[in-house]
Formats: sequence, structure tokens, C-alpha cells
Amino acid sequence: MRFSLITLLLCLVCTAGFSQSFKNEFGFKTENDAYLATLNDRYYTNGLFIYFRRAIDPAKFSDKIEKKTYEISVGQKIYTSYWGQVAKKEDQDRPFAGYLYAGGAYSIFYKNESVLKTSAEIGTVGPNSLAKDAQRFLHKTVGFYPPAGWDYQIKNELTVNLAANYSKLLYRTDDHVVDFSGQGYANLGTTFSGLGTSVLFRAGRLNQLFNTAYHNAVIGDSKTAVLNNSEFFFYAKPQLNIVAYDATIQGSLFNDESPVTFGVKPIVFEQQFGVNYSSKRFTIDFNIIFKTKEIKSVAKPQNYGGLSLYYRFVK
Repeated sequence: MRFSLITLLLCLVCTAGFSQSFKNEFGFKTENDAYLATLNDRYYTNGLFIYFRRAIDPAKFSDKIEKKTYEISVGQKIYTSYWGQVAKKEDQDRPFAGYLYAGGAYSIFYKNESVLKTSAEIGTVGPNSLAKDAQRFLHKTVGFYPPAGWDYQIKNELTVNLAANYSKLLYRTDDHVVDFSGQGYANLGTTFSGLGTSVLFRAGRLNQLFNTAYHNAVIGDSKTAVLNNSEFFFYAKPQLNIVAYDATIQGSLFNDESPVTFGVKPIVFEQQFGVNYSSKRFTIDFNIIFKTKEIKSVAKPQNYGGLSLYYRFVK
């Protein structure tokens, strides 16, 4: 009997590190150029996204797969000219535009620390995106200037967008405090089309790619013990983007009725810096992004910040 009890206790201790008790995650992300305190209000000026994620039962996974998750999201992006109050269309260096969507995503986390995420979105650009109303409400709420220029925004268009993202661990130090991973993505749709590649550098208290908050992988039962019960790390990600099409700049693929449009820069470089803290139940992430010129006009380079908050629960 004593041997059986000791064996049972050992099994419980050994498996405790291999289990993530929370199956669900809910949270939001907000992006705004005001987060950089530069007093700019231009181009990609605001984004708001709400997410729900759930881990899939691992009972039927192959030996190569650590976990799987699915995701449901809704979001809105708002774009303006060099200022949100450019009433004359001849003065606008970027179209006023909005993008509103609902989407789903499916992520597979492999034991070799590679991650494959595929997603689909359906939505709209144009007045139906409610971007004009959202910006007016936000500015009125916080006491900013009343926006002007939306009379010349990109016209309505129903949108469908597909995307695939792949990440792979390249190197991690023996003490698990620094790692590098390669990433690539491809988008195909009626709003955004293009592809890109990047290298993610992380430093701090880290977990594997299949357990890290960076990839929204804290939920779900992991067959492999986590490296740390919580994460706290800084990260940097230089990324090269090849842009084939952007409806918020070029207008609809199927008509040329938008009153203000421009061509896109085919190559855009961006640099992202961020900090992430995650416990078993909470994640908070803050990052800033700097981009080179995206538009064939007198428009300047772009920069903005993002804040994400997530909460995990069982059912």
C-alpha cells in the first residue's frame, strides 16, 4: 500500500508540469499611434480586435503534434491621411479607409517547435466598416478634434482574405534565456495580398514555442513540461514585407469608384519591439512598430503601438 501511494504521488508530481489546466482564452488587442506619444494621428491610426481561443482535445494527436487551438475573432482597422482632419481630397496623402471583419484561425504546434497557423476573414471596407462613426465616437469621448475627410473614403466592398503563418525555432541557449525563430507569412484576398519573412529574437524567462504566450499557446494540455511557470521577455522582430495589394490604399479590385487612391510601395520594412508577461491565467503584451513608407505619395513612414490583454479560463 505504501509503495502504491508513493508511486501515485510521484506520478501526480511528474504530470503536474505537463498540464496546462486552462482550455480557453479571451482577450483583446488595441493598436494606436497615440501609444508612442509622438502627437501624430495619421495613416493606420487605430485598431481594435477581440479574440476567443480554445484548445483542442489532444487525445487523437499524432506523435509529432504538441497541441492544437482554434480562434474566433472580430476586428476593425481605421486609416486616415496625414491627419484625421483633411477635408479636401486634393490634400490627402493617403485615403481615409476602414476595414471591419470577423474571422477564424486554426493553429498546429509541433514538438519540434514549429507553428503553423491558417486563418480566414470575411468583412468589408468602406462606409460599411463603420470606421467614420468609430473615429468620431472615440475623438468625442476623449476630447479630440472632430474628424474630417471621410466623405472621400474608400468605397464599400465585401472582402474575403486568407492567410498562412509559419514559425520555426532556430536556436535557444542552454539556459533558456535567449532564442531565435524564423517566421514567414502569406496573405491572399480582396483586402490584403502579399508575403513576408522575419526573425524573432526573445530574451528573458521563456517557454517553448508550443507553450509561449507570444504564439497564444498557453492554453491546452502540453505533453512536454513547460520551461517556466510564467514568462517575462523582451522581443524584437525585423520583418520584410512584399506588398501585392492593399484595398485601403488602392481601392476595390473590382471597380475604380473610390475618389482618392494611390499605389503601394512593393517592399516595406518594419521593425517591432515589445515586452510580454504571462502567467497561467493572464497575458499582457506591449509593442511598438516602425514601418517604412507604404504609399506612393508624399506620405511619410508609419509607426504605432499595440497593447494586448488576455484572460484564460477552463470552460
